[in-house]
Amino acid sequence: MRATVTVNLKEGVLDPQGKAIEHALHNLGFSNVAEVRAGKVISFLIDGTDEAAARAQAVEMARKLLANTVIERFDVEVHP
Repeated sequence: MRATVTVNLKEGVLDPQGKAIEHALHNLGFSNVAEVRAGKVISFLIDGTDEAAARAQAVEMARKLLANTVIERFDVEVHP
């Protein structure tokens, strides 16, 4: 199964990388862009056929390693 974990900063946490991207987009003429937030996507394979077990394992990985749950939130998607 393919698992994808998307990690973003929680609302209220300053995002200097997002601000820099927003500024650069404005300089390129994309002035209608606002509130840019930068994050990361981690994708990996989990051996097995049980989608619920794979999702639970990916959530555990995100909580223990892939996301800093103090300042980040994460979403998990699992595809057969």
